[in-house]
Amino acid sequence: MALVVHLKTVTELRGKGDRIAKVTFRGLSFFSRVLENCEDEARFEQAFRWPIGSQVDGDEMLEIQVFNYSKVFTNRLIGTFRMVLQKVVEEGHLEVSDTLIDDNNTAIQTTISIEIKYQTMDGSVKVWSDGEFLDIPDDLDGTFQFETDSLLSGRSQSSGTSPGRSIHGIPTFRKAGKGVFSAMKLGKTRTSKDDHKKGDDAAILDAEDLDRKAMRLGGILDPDTISLASVTAVTTNVSNKRSKPDIKMEPSSGRPVDYQISVTVIEARQLVGLNMDPVVCVEIGEEKKYTSMKESTNCPYYNEYFVFDFHVPPDVMFDKIIKISVIHSKNLLRSGTLVGTFKLDVGTVYTQPEHQFHHKWAMLSDPDDITTGCKGYVKCDIAVVGKGDNIKTPHKASEADEDDIEGNLLLPEGVPSERQWARFYVKIYRAEGLPKMNTSIMANVKKAFIGENRDLVDPYVLVQFAGQKGKTSVQKSSYEPIWNEQVIFTEMFPPLCRRLKVQIRDSDKVNDVAIGTHFIDLRKVSNDGDKGFLPTMGPAWVNMYGSTRNYTLMDEHQDLNEGLGEGVSFRARLLISIAVEILDTTSAEIMSSTEVHMEPVSNISESATGKMEEFFLFGSFLEATMIDRKIGDKPISFEVTIGNYGNQIDGVSKPALAKKKKEGGGESEEEESELIHNSSEEEAEDDGDLTSVPSTPPMKPVITDRNYFHLPYFEKKPCIYIKSWWQDQRRRLYNSNIMDKIADKLEEGLNDVQEIIKTEKAYPERRLRGVLEELSTSCSRFVTLANKDQNLSGRTKLDRERLKSCMREMESMGQQAKTIRTQVKRNTVRDKLKLVLNFLQRLRFLADEPQHSIPDVFIWMISNNKRIAYARIPSKDILYSIVDEEMGKDCGKVKAVFLRLPGKKGFGPAGWTVQAKLEMYLWLGLNKQRKDFLIGLPSGFEENKAVKGIGIQAVPPISLVYNMKQVFQLRAHMYQARSLFAADTSGLSDPFARVFFSTHSQVTEVLSETLCPTWDQLLVFDNVELYGEAGELRDDPPIIVIELYDQDTVGKAEFIGRTFAKPLTKMVDEHYGPPRFPPQLEYYQIYRGNCAAGDLLAAFELLQIGPAGRAALPPIDGPTDSDRGPILPVPLGIRPVLSRYRIEVLFWGLRDLKRVNLAQVDRPRVDIECAGKGVQSALIQNYKKNPNFSTLVKWFEVDLPENELLHPPLNIRVVDCRAFGRYILVGSHAVTTLRKFIYSPPDKTANNWAHTARLANGYLALSNGTSHSRPQSRPVSYPSGDIVVNMSPEPNIKKMDTVVKIEATTDAVVKVDLNEDEKEKEKKKKKKKKGEEVEEEEPDESMLDWWSKYFASIETMMENLRAQEAAQAEAEEREDLEIAAESAEIKADDFPMKGTKPKEKSKDKKSTKDKKKNNDGTEKRPPKPKVDELMVYNKELESEFGSFEDWLHTFNLYRGKAGDDDDHNVVDEDRIVGRFKGSLCMYKLPLSEEITREAGFDPNMGMFQSIPHNDPINVLVRIYIIRATDLHPADINGKADPYIVIKLGKSDIRDKENYISKQLNPVFGKSFDIEATFPMESMLTVAVYDWDLVGTDDLIGETKIDLENRYYSKHRATCGIASNYSVHGYNVWRDPQKPAQILAKLCKEGKLDGPHYGPGGRVKVANRIFLGPTEIEDESGLKKQTEEHLALTVLRHWEEIPRVGCKLIPEHVETRPLLNPDKPGIEQGRIEMWVDMFPMDVPAPGPAIDISPRKPKRYELRVIIWNTDEVILEDDDYFTGEKSSDIFVRGWLKGQQEDKQDTDVHYHSLTGEGNFNWRFVFPFDYLMAEEKIVISKKESMFSWDETEYKIPARLTLQVWDADHFSADDFLGAIELDLNKFPRGAKTAKQCSLDMVLKEHELPTISIFKQKRVKGWWPFVAQNENDEFELTGKVEAELHLLTAEEAEKSPVGLGRNDPEPLEKPNRPDTSLMWFMNPLRSIRYFIWHNYRWLILKALALLLLLLLVGLFLYSIPGYLVKKLLGA
Repeated sequence: MALVVHLKTVTELRGKGDRIAKVTFRGLSFFSRVLENCEDEARFEQAFRWPIGSQVDGDEMLEIQVFNYSKVFTNRLIGTFRMVLQKVVEEGHLEVSDTLIDDNNTAIQTTISIEIKYQTMDGSVKVWSDGEFLDIPDDLDGTFQFETDSLLSGRSQSSGTSPGRSIHGIPTFRKAGKGVFSAMKLGKTRTSKDDHKKGDDAAILDAEDLDRKAMRLGGILDPDTISLASVTAVTTNVSNKRSKPDIKMEPSSGRPVDYQISVTVIEARQLVGLNMDPVVCVEIGEEKKYTSMKESTNCPYYNEYFVFDFHVPPDVMFDKIIKISVIHSKNLLRSGTLVGTFKLDVGTVYTQPEHQFHHKWAMLSDPDDITTGCKGYVKCDIAVVGKGDNIKTPHKASEADEDDIEGNLLLPEGVPSERQWARFYVKIYRAEGLPKMNTSIMANVKKAFIGENRDLVDPYVLVQFAGQKGKTSVQKSSYEPIWNEQVIFTEMFPPLCRRLKVQIRDSDKVNDVAIGTHFIDLRKVSNDGDKGFLPTMGPAWVNMYGSTRNYTLMDEHQDLNEGLGEGVSFRARLLISIAVEILDTTSAEIMSSTEVHMEPVSNISESATGKMEEFFLFGSFLEATMIDRKIGDKPISFEVTIGNYGNQIDGVSKPALAKKKKEGGGESEEEESELIHNSSEEEAEDDGDLTSVPSTPPMKPVITDRNYFHLPYFEKKPCIYIKSWWQDQRRRLYNSNIMDKIADKLEEGLNDVQEIIKTEKAYPERRLRGVLEELSTSCSRFVTLANKDQNLSGRTKLDRERLKSCMREMESMGQQAKTIRTQVKRNTVRDKLKLVLNFLQRLRFLADEPQHSIPDVFIWMISNNKRIAYARIPSKDILYSIVDEEMGKDCGKVKAVFLRLPGKKGFGPAGWTVQAKLEMYLWLGLNKQRKDFLIGLPSGFEENKAVKGIGIQAVPPISLVYNMKQVFQLRAHMYQARSLFAADTSGLSDPFARVFFSTHSQVTEVLSETLCPTWDQLLVFDNVELYGEAGELRDDPPIIVIELYDQDTVGKAEFIGRTFAKPLTKMVDEHYGPPRFPPQLEYYQIYRGNCAAGDLLAAFELLQIGPAGRAALPPIDGPTDSDRGPILPVPLGIRPVLSRYRIEVLFWGLRDLKRVNLAQVDRPRVDIECAGKGVQSALIQNYKKNPNFSTLVKWFEVDLPENELLHPPLNIRVVDCRAFGRYILVGSHAVTTLRKFIYSPPDKTANNWAHTARLANGYLALSNGTSHSRPQSRPVSYPSGDIVVNMSPEPNIKKMDTVVKIEATTDAVVKVDLNEDEKEKEKKKKKKKKGEEVEEEEPDESMLDWWSKYFASIETMMENLRAQEAAQAEAEEREDLEIAAESAEIKADDFPMKGTKPKEKSKDKKSTKDKKKNNDGTEKRPPKPKVDELMVYNKELESEFGSFEDWLHTFNLYRGKAGDDDDHNVVDEDRIVGRFKGSLCMYKLPLSEEITREAGFDPNMGMFQSIPHNDPINVLVRIYIIRATDLHPADINGKADPYIVIKLGKSDIRDKENYISKQLNPVFGKSFDIEATFPMESMLTVAVYDWDLVGTDDLIGETKIDLENRYYSKHRATCGIASNYSVHGYNVWRDPQKPAQILAKLCKEGKLDGPHYGPGGRVKVANRIFLGPTEIEDESGLKKQTEEHLALTVLRHWEEIPRVGCKLIPEHVETRPLLNPDKPGIEQGRIEMWVDMFPMDVPAPGPAIDISPRKPKRYELRVIIWNTDEVILEDDDYFTGEKSSDIFVRGWLKGQQEDKQDTDVHYHSLTGEGNFNWRFVFPFDYLMAEEKIVISKKESMFSWDETEYKIPARLTLQVWDADHFSADDFLGAIELDLNKFPRGAKTAKQCSLDMVLKEHELPTISIFKQKRVKGWWPFVAQNENDEFELTGKVEAELHLLTAEEAEKSPVGLGRNDPEPLEKPNRPDTSLMWFMNPLRSIRYFIWHNYRWLILKALALLLLLLLVGLFLYSIPGYLVKKLLGA
């Protein structure tokens, strides 16, 4: 519904100016745009639309005001136009022009013209005026109360008096006929969904309408569709007076859990710095771990594994920072220098797929200088495992892919690889409402000394982000501190740390504690889309919650203030803002360090956060029941607080300054500036002295029953109301309310769909389509509602950006929903459901508003002035709006609120008991909108006001008195419960149910010792009085609470779980009959804390007792069972229809029974019980000697419901028969669902080949050949009905040409064929492409061993996994594309789905890489040599083959109390006391004759024909252990010394002496033989222990295998079937029985015809014909005829044999997780192994296969350094300043730095040329298969023994400048991977930097294939800008020899014998200094400086002359003068 006003023009205005108009309706105003410089006419031409929730009343007003607009002063009013809407309401459309009136109500000349439209929902514009009231469409209920003053239609506000809810004398009409409108009361909210009821017929019947429609349609609807068994029990929320209660009773966060973080540091590359000794430090939280140090290398290889264990709450865990840093030359004495760091938080890792990053490169940056860029990369794996997560190790991509660092950075999907530096500014302005943080005693002391009263808190703010902290200054003694400071963080953007923590703390020397904490999730305040925005927030107030406000020195709830768990009280609010600025690191004036620093900021204005408004909170307590009896003796009151308003006990810490109190508002704690907002003019008279009434009067509780009390409110319901002042930021809450409502609707719909699928009802796809339809309309509705552009004050940048992005997301979501809706088909429901679940998460994410406004409301139960229990209600849930969608979901509704204990007390069983249950009505809105606050209360009350004077109509009532009350009878049909929690030590419970309704409660009888009680009991509650109007109660009865308890003989009954239900209500005048009555039994989920703990099957009906009394109610059949006394059974129409079933039980045996009460179990028996009937097994006479039963099959008959979903569970109990006829319960097991054991006779008519066809299609999908259709002629040689399977002799099918022809019902051909000559061609082609290098052909048989087979198989497994993943990704993408294509109308910028774009980018990269590979890729990936393969399973065999329970099932027996764990899916290992092996089979009687008439049918065995005997049997068990991976470290050094322990029965093999030193990935390669006797010894334990020199060895982890199930399985798990049959070599057949014998035996057991071997290599089994080769070679190479290959072909395709076929286990290796009982649920590593079993009564098997680890082969690498060239010159000459270098070359193999070798020095090279002719010799051990060098060395001097390392084969060569006195200078280096390195250049000129930089693109060679290489290679180093530069070239020759070859031709080191190298020819300058100093002086000095020297000499002579002259002149003068 909407009212639209089109404002056209305003004419005859005076003067000239800017004009603006304001249009108001129902208190909501819109402003027009400003028209500038208008003269006499203003043409606005603007439309305004009000979406309205209720009919417009004829006497409502529309008001338009026209102003002269001024930017500076207030706008001056020109005139007003008011209009009553009576005419509009009648006609729906009206055009008006009229004059305006001024302030004095006199008309002025100015006229206005407007057009008004009014659209109602149903199109009926005409609304009933007073005369026509008799046609009120009534809502299908008897009476109808009409209120003029309905939902929104107050008289215009200026009228001053708003008549509360006075009923204007309109009589209450009864109406005989049913009305037209189904859900519409006058003035009740009518949701918009009925507009779209088209399209899918039954689909859209959403739960709300079902009941109503059902009534209207009589009985047309199938009753099945009516009771959609509710998932949370109360999904069908029919009306609008009550809101749904929340069933989960425990705060989810805050409880500590186990986490394990494993980090593997593999290697580092491109570290910046010269010749460094790097160490990697991994730091998580406070813990640090270091790798070992690698010497002088920039690309160290570590491969070290670290594990960190934590036991903390999830929030704390995910906020911890993982910091990886590289430190250069750290040792014991000095801490080393930091090269660079990388940080991310644990949460980021946890949100990754599989919770891990695998083989990714972390990019290091320098925190002290952000201008420097990347400092190197560390390749690592990081995984976070919580309890119950299982880790999948992803398959390793090929090494080449991983070396592409840029494409594999350690960053989440969607984060750009180039991250920039950014500044994060967190501005802290001020805080309000802080609590006291000091005792009053201290205050009094201070007052005595100082003489003034101070505020008792010294607050400062601490901000934490990305592992750094910043603090503001401390504001001494202030409850309202003002800081105006900002904390600045410098961090990479986007940051990999998601939350920013802001904490107000109290500064105190002794006790510095948190006052409150708030977390800001950066993902919520930013958006990474193309139209996204940087993180921004505020300025906005954030509310902080924590412990209660009264100060105690040791606060028991202090954790809450630290932000752990749900706060139980308001603590303070803080005004902050956040901004991010991306830095330009090139600019000069930037601060380069990342230190946190503080700066002052300017104050912000009051209005920046929004206009202060007065809010009004009203609440009414309709009922307070279920009050815990511990509290029941003292009077109780309830207190409601919002912020500090209403808090009377400890709320008001008034600032010492604010002495002025407001009259009335005693609790207010505003600063003076805010006092102005006290009361605006209009309301002054309303609020005369409206004081708040925040708590109910104390009242003494009354007993309900032995556990609970209730408060006797009866007809008088106490009320509370509070006035409070907050910034008006309702828009934020409105938007998130709209989204929340959409999400709730969606969730409810999806629950329905899941329920329909689960219960296998019809048409889930229709319901899903309905859900999507609704989603898309609500999304578009959101866009229209949110789009009302309101320039409210205080809108922040985040508000604007969020609005934009929410609208974009919602629009695109609506589009996608439309598209998906068209794709929902019968078969795609499940996939689409998954997609839609993503929408749900998205919606919930968007709805969470990061900027708070109004604090949450707390309800506290107070007894004896102490706070006992609380409930916290988000303020947005009760916020009022005139637009229905924006209204909070609980606003103006009655909500059941459960109070719980605060803080840690609320965890665990203590916290699960309800402290009190309130039925409560709450309303929060602006004080202006207050007239509507009673709108949603159940009707029929009068207000009771605390009158203080005359005429105060607006004072809210202090209580409501109900004068209407209805009397009902409640019938609770309690049928049964199942899968309850085991509360007794016996492992069972003695359950009874307690049903609460209103103030009544009743209990069912106690059924002892069961987890699946069938009470079959009707509880009748008589004379239940409910207040309110009957019709509302019918649609919306109160909820029923059902609690289940375990009865204990001593003490109080123990709580098991709780659930809620809504009864079906019948009013007096309704007929008791279909479709609504009698009610159906439904399953209600029982919760215990947050965990589901079973189901209750029950039905509830509420029947109104009319004037005729109870006699008029439908009769109750009296007690039929004489033995049950007065207990009433569930009546016939409600209890399920039963039929007769027979249940057969196969008793096989009992295993692993533990002791009971310290005594061993000796003579056990099994009792089976189902629905009161049962059977007992034979007694086992001596459990130790033989734990199997003598009688195998027994049966019993029982009556069970027709509906399989209602079948009761079947209970298995094991008792031990002791002397004197005593029985002791050993353990029990409840089989909750019998569906999998129901036997359905085979359908003879069905096509037998359906199965085969499916298989053949499977082959089609596998192959890459297309299917050619065969000519239709049928091959004559096969009789019709045979199937041909042709296996070519080629075993590993890489390329298959599959021909599949499936015709009619008779004949199917499956030909799996590999074309031989085609394959040859392929090979030739490949050879040609290869050009120069020819790969070796077929590998030599003698070279191959078991490991070749193993590695080849692993490769295949990886390829398959990759292919699977690729296919999956492709399918997903295809779906995305389809969606995108169909919703092409989505605008380009609306990102269709999160993260699609970045994906595409990485794809491009990949594809270019692939192209590269294809050009020269032939060289990189040689065609695979043909090796026979086995199957490598990357999981246990059990998970692949259904735990081998194909006919023998294992049932765990439990005893003891169940643990309270969050995840009930984790099996409680300690409760398992043994296992029962057997099986069940149930079928309806009578059974068809054919089965029993079959040949050889043994009537004693019933349905369990042809099962083996269970006599003891001797077996040889052979266990092969290959290797273990990722073991959990057990020693301090972060390593372990693992060895194998195997236990089976009494045998215990400890392979202790063969422990493997310091290895977390040990290769064992051993086999063990054990002889065992089944059934006594059938549980095999393989454990890995850690060897310790002193003390006991620790268990690392173990795995258990049930050998018996494997042995007897039809999958034949005794010895895997190899892919090929050979009699010698590495692939020799291991089974003592040959394939032909195995086949013959299988045919005989399965009563099959065959095998018939025919000529030409074919064999026929049943009606299948298989083809295959018939020849075999023995050792000597002779070929013999054999049938084994044929038989093997059949065995490998056994699953295709009709009737008895199943997959036989192939030769395999399984990977089993190792678990440790101390760390349940967390993997401690994995072990690869397999087990063979051979019965001892057949010929013994051959010797075990040798799988001992390959010994590394000894090689010698000889490297001759011939020359260097262009080496950079480092030294300056002392005399001449000439550049030169004293060059030498150093070399070593990676991992052997200590064996490094140096050439001699080539002194004084002036050109960078050096001549050496020097030989290095490096001996090493090499594993060809793994391409790794094996090194054994002691880790340190203290190590006990050597550790083995495997390291890639890399040769490092370095060039140095030798110095005599200082350290040598490093010039450059090159590292060559000996497996693939670029070919050396032919000459020095051709040798360039590209050989290093573009290594990937150049052809590479392997020294292991080439043996000898010579060439030039570049030396490189990094310059100041971290770019690589060429620093020299080296000519070297590499020569690889095996140890034997090296022994035959030895060589000397350097230039020594044998085979010495000639001396290099070096220029004579190089050694001149020593030989002939003069010559060298001449050479150097004269050569360069001769002119200088000559000039100097001339000058010297001149000076000498002058000197002599001066010296001799006095003498001469004297002589001359004296005339001598």
